[in-house]
Amino acid sequence: MSLEATGIFEPETGLSLNRRFTASATGFPPPPRRFRALPCSSFRISAPKTKILFCIPTSSVTAVVESNSATVTEKDEEDEISDPPVRIVALVGHGSLSPLKCAPWEEVMLHTANRLKWVDEGYEMQVFTDNVIESTSEQKLGNVERELSRADILVVVGVTNQESVEWIQSNGRKVENIICFESSPGLQNKLGGSFVESKSQSDGSFLGKISGISQSKKSNHTVEVVKTVSEAWERHNSDDIRFCILVIVNAYIRPVPILKNLRSKGFSTLNCMVKNCGTQILNCLLDPNCRKALQCLNKCSPVDQVCNYRCIASYESPSLEAFSLCVLQKNNCLELDAKIPEKPCVPPMVKFQDKDLCHEAAEDVFVGWLGGLDWSWRVVAGQNPAYDQFPCQYQLFYRGKAKGSFWYEPVFQVKTLEGEMVWRRRRYRVKRGKVPGTFYFSVLDNGVVSNEFWTIVDAPDDLSWGLFHYSGAARVAGQSYTGAVLVSPNGDYPNEVERRRLVSALERCGIKEWELYTVDNCSCIDPPLGIPEGSRLHNVIEVQR
Repeated sequence: MSLEATGIFEPETGLSLNRRFTASATGFPPPPRRFRALPCSSFRISAPKTKILFCIPTSSVTAVVESNSATVTEKDEEDEISDPPVRIVALVGHGSLSPLKCAPWEEVMLHTANRLKWVDEGYEMQVFTDNVIESTSEQKLGNVERELSRADILVVVGVTNQESVEWIQSNGRKVENIICFESSPGLQNKLGGSFVESKSQSDGSFLGKISGISQSKKSNHTVEVVKTVSEAWERHNSDDIRFCILVIVNAYIRPVPILKNLRSKGFSTLNCMVKNCGTQILNCLLDPNCRKALQCLNKCSPVDQVCNYRCIASYESPSLEAFSLCVLQKNNCLELDAKIPEKPCVPPMVKFQDKDLCHEAAEDVFVGWLGGLDWSWRVVAGQNPAYDQFPCQYQLFYRGKAKGSFWYEPVFQVKTLEGEMVWRRRRYRVKRGKVPGTFYFSVLDNGVVSNEFWTIVDAPDDLSWGLFHYSGAARVAGQSYTGAVLVSPNGDYPNEVERRRLVSALERCGIKEWELYTVDNCSCIDPPLGIPEGSRLHNVIEVQR
């Protein structure tokens, strides 16, 4: 058996990693309705009559992968003090609209600036529109010039005005890192002080500029950074917009601890796998579905969560589960560790039907419409781009036979690589949190344990809709994540009367309405619903059928 390793890009910096945050990378997905497989480095394995690329997941594709360390040592405190702020300037075209439900780019970038603070309070991003360049106010223009003079990164979005372009070309010369999206082709990208030349890009996109890098500057590092940032940006969602900025920070300014697993661990990982999981590796290679899953994963882009997920969903098998259980869960061969993110801190609702919310009532809200309907809730929309956009998502919440037991079973559809629509179902154990309306979820799915913290953010007294926020982590996969789901009994969006309340609830989650993905609930034929016999439903509230 021969092994050939290839790694993923390293940051160009000698600074030590700040231990204020845990690693966040990936491996085989944290499950259920969002079982996600992430990027991987490749190892070529040769066996008799078999030669495939063996996928070892090592990198993170989502931007929402932040987690504070539970313990801060004296050295950590010193690191916090010594770390200078990372200064970012975003210059957006005045009146330009984003692909995120046509939200103004200015609003999107201001929101991104706030979300960067979830990762590190030292990330300071100032957002300006390019009409300030034409302003007669010397003070306003002076503010932009001052911020630009000390900026580590300049992000240009939607700037096409020629006067603005010329101003940026003149005043942005000293900025070491410039990334331009959906802007004039006259603007050049710069990474680590070197221009990323463009042959011809009439659409002003960043993606095509990789082909124009001169041979003298075409390092593997730069190519990988450009590819990663380009593919993430093309997703057009708030998570990956933030991820693009974090990748630049990690590569050219200082390490971003939550991205440290973008770097392959190499042969130490292989030694662990071969030593402890030889049987599981062999069984996977001999199993057609498991082998196809690994081959499929290896072809996915490091930032393509949907691709990775579809590989797992298309080729799930006992052999793949045994492989991930051995490599990740039992032996942690990737040496990863992730914790549930502490930010954003989302408060639960405190009143329901004119009473203080208690644990029993909170569980009843989760149980929702089950009993009158065959499901508790249907997902209308979700925030996380990795999994909340899958079609036909049903939620089943119920009390088990054992005293105090509570369960959650998501049922959802996935389109396989062969184009077939298939149903998937998972099972979470649910425990009450200290505060009513908060819960701890856990699941073992495809060999990996995921733990999540859920909050009932809001639900009207008539249960016409609900908003649930979650933060989670698959520890040994090195992956942490956040998101929220909007639910209703029939899968329809709340009416205009309720919209203001919904927007307020989303704000408490740090989420804008334009971030939500609408779930396709049009063709949901014969979902595998039903709950175990002897299960119990509501305890203290009555649901009007």
